[in-house]
Formats: sequence, structure tokens, C-alpha cells
Amino acid sequence: MGDLAPRSGGPPSRRSREQRAYRLVVTGGLAATIAVAGIVLAAIGVLGWWVPILAIIVAAVCGLLFRRTVG
Repeated sequence: MGDLAPRSGGPPSRRSREQRAYRLVVTGGLAATIAVAGIVLAAIGVLGWWVPILAIIVAAVCGLLFRRTVG
């Protein structure tokens, strides 16, 4: 009788999956917006290319995790 709390480890609840999907959409959308603005600014010469490239990677990872969450 060491631990009386129920064991976790089952599938996440619908609410937690919903919250995770929402956070991924918001983060991915923000990263995509930063990527587009960064590409424009990098083309003009105001910003380096590492910002839009990093934002594209973040947006892609969020998109993949979103598909895995809702799929």
C-alpha cells in the first residue's frame, strides 16, 4: 500500500488532447507568421536568414505533432 493515488499512464483525456492541439495550432501559426515576415525582411536585408528557417522548422514540427495529436 505504498501509493494510494491511481496510476497514470493511460491515454490522455479528451480535454488534454484538445488543449494540446490548440496550443500546437497557436504556436505553429505564430511560427508561420514569423517565417513569412522573416523571409520578407531577410530578402530586404534587414534580418538574417536563420530566423525564418528556424521559424519554418518550428511550424513544421508543430504541424506534425498536431496531426499526431488529432489523428
